[in-house]
Amino acid sequence: MPRIIGIDLPNKRMEIALTYIYGVGRATAAHILKETGVSPDKRANELTDEEVNSITSLIQERYQVEGDLRRMQVSNIKRLMSINTYTGLRHKKNLPARGQRTRTNARTRKGPKKGIGGRKR
Repeated sequence: MPRIIGIDLPNKRMEIALTYIYGVGRATAAHILKETGVSPDKRANELTDEEVNSITSLIQERYQVEGDLRRMQVSNIKRLMSINTYTGLRHKKNLPARGQRTRTNARTRKGPKKGIGGRKR
């Protein structure tokens, strides 16, 4: 099982296996494989050390992935919250930030329903 940027890739086609890295999707994976000259149909355990090194170095120099990307997203959200933008306020209140309906639905973001009062008997 090859290890790229701290992630153990599963024994799948390389085009799919690279998507296990946070920040790498199908299009980015295809672009990485094209740049490095690795066949997308090759399985992860069939990679040579040279291929693993070339993929790792390409990802490190051109893309923000894993911890760096997560830190960047968290800092962007904190910045929006600190300057009190509408989106930042929605994040503070733990509500959907992108204009979704909240009168009904939005239970994932709002949590379970809160009862209003005791039940009438």
